[in-house]
Amino acid sequence: MEESNKTLGEFIIENQNAFQYSSGELSRIINSIRLAAKVVSYKVNKAGLVDIVGAAGEQNIQGEDQQKLDVYANNIFIQTLINREIVCGIASEENDDFITVEGSDSSHNNKYVVLMDPLDGSSNIDVNVSVGTIFSVYRRITPIGTPVTLEDFLQPGINQVAAGYVIYGTSTMLVYTTGHGVNGFTLNPAIGTFYLSHPNMKFSEDGNIYSINEGNYVHFPQGVKDYIKYCQLEEGDRPYTSRYIGSLVSDIHRNMIKGGIYIYPTSSKAPKGKLRLLYECNPMSFIVEQAGGKASDGFDRIMELQPTELHERVPFFCGSINMVEKAEEFMHKAKLSKY
Repeated sequence: MEESNKTLGEFIIENQNAFQYSSGELSRIINSIRLAAKVVSYKVNKAGLVDIVGAAGEQNIQGEDQQKLDVYANNIFIQTLINREIVCGIASEENDDFITVEGSDSSHNNKYVVLMDPLDGSSNIDVNVSVGTIFSVYRRITPIGTPVTLEDFLQPGINQVAAGYVIYGTSTMLVYTTGHGVNGFTLNPAIGTFYLSHPNMKFSEDGNIYSINEGNYVHFPQGVKDYIKYCQLEEGDRPYTSRYIGSLVSDIHRNMIKGGIYIYPTSSKAPKGKLRLLYECNPMSFIVEQAGGKASDGFDRIMELQPTELHERVPFFCGSINMVEKAEEFMHKAKLSKY
């Protein structure tokens, strides 16, 4: 990837007119996320030195143990967005319900809602594996001036106006889209500035990496089992390479750069899938599609699914377009053979 001296702040200003509603709020939301990401990055990078790793002793709405850093990241992102008075509502994977945000004048005049997974892959923190933040931005659909309702959050992914992720790895990167391609920015920790490092990120049409937790093979639907066998077959450019980190942001980030498919299917252990439509699959699908890839639930486009609840789970297939379409082919064949 070519390097650039352009900062994230400069990039946002230059591209503000490309936003569908160019009133400055969306730019300010991205700026808020940039600020919160720097604070969380600092904490993640010193997590091994201080008592901020390990479980916080509570469980989130999903019934998963919350890591201390999860709770910290959640609070930082929520407070940063509330303090800037630019969103009217926030939904987080870590919170049971959405948060209604009033302005300092008790008005509800802001136009955007943010949905987020504040620390994806947090079970990897104490083994020094990359974790990330995922965010998704929608324009509210209830009238401005009224408090937000559940309806504002239960929008299909095609309504997103921005989505992105932050990856806290060997370097910290912020990758995002507003519907005009995907760009990646790397943090220079010495001066606290994000620089454009990965302009116009693209998935290759084909790839040779498949990312799935093969330990759950016995629990997978037949179509997924058949696709895995296809990936392992010695034929043409196969067998493919298996790479699975177990951190959604890291796995998709790698596959976008190198070419590949990520799959988290339904299983007999998780009959609806494990990943959340609103906090993980929709934002990642927007990014993947903007980078020339494809994202589906194995049959249908993720971004056209109509959510029915805040913490809804779905199966997830995304990545290089030809690989996803081949996996869908196996899913359809298996479905037909049942009848």
